[in-house]
Amino acid sequence: METGLVISIVAMGGLGAFFAVFLTVASQKLKVEEDPMVEKIMEALPQTNCGACGFAGCHALAEKIAAGQAPVNGCPAGGQDVADQLARIVGVESMKAKRLVAVVLCRGGNAEAKRSVVYKGDRTCAAADLTGGEKDCAYSCLGYGDCVEACNFEAMAMNENGLPVVFFDKCVGCGACARACPRDIIEMHTEDRRLFVYCRNRDKGPQAKKACKVACIACRLCVKDCEVEGGIEIKDNLATINYELCPQDDKPTRRCPTKCILFGENERITSASFYAGGMQKVSGD
Repeated sequence: METGLVISIVAMGGLGAFFAVFLTVASQKLKVEEDPMVEKIMEALPQTNCGACGFAGCHALAEKIAAGQAPVNGCPAGGQDVADQLARIVGVESMKAKRLVAVVLCRGGNAEAKRSVVYKGDRTCAAADLTGGEKDCAYSCLGYGDCVEACNFEAMAMNENGLPVVFFDKCVGCGACARACPRDIIEMHTEDRRLFVYCRNRDKGPQAKKACKVACIACRLCVKDCEVEGGIEIKDNLATINYELCPQDDKPTRRCPTKCILFGENERITSASFYAGGMQKVSGD
């Protein structure tokens, strides 16, 4: 028995040594050398792997930029500084970075949205969405903060009304919050867009108003008040802005009976203004 055990140990050790040598040789033979240009680009990128560029991560974007298949301003999270660095590395003229900002298109918080049921499941939006959550509006923010948890830049918080807010000065446009929202009420927009319909409800006006005080009721006043025909249209009982046509001013907001269409609200909310106003971060429960 002892002799057999020794033989087994020696045999296993020999096999282990053989495979170790084999793997070492194979790794050297099959090793793919990293393109020095890709390495330099990677060093300049923020390494967030947020996917806002449309690729799988920073390394995928770096490869595309090095190959000339993606622009040097392709990283929304990096902003203008990163775009300028990448232009110097690649040896091309820099391009203006298009800053994206997350916009929460719902104002139906605890004070505005009607609640007819009590939700007792997991306190996450992903879980609550499976059963509908507590609010009567099937399109509203669920209020459990999945988007806030997904943000890696401290650019979001839950306010005292149970709604997520985006800090305009800190948002890098990575889109993680939008991807975390099961109801698609968070969208990414360029920072020059300042007019938004803060509602996603597509029910008819009376039903929408019954569920939420600040719902769009498709009254068409904003459509009439927009200076350009087609700038705002009613689609599926919801006012929809055509940013290619609609002037970015406050005229369409002036007669809105529920104040669901607003101008210039996003840039008003910064980290400093949020906490200075006593709006402490709260959980979703």
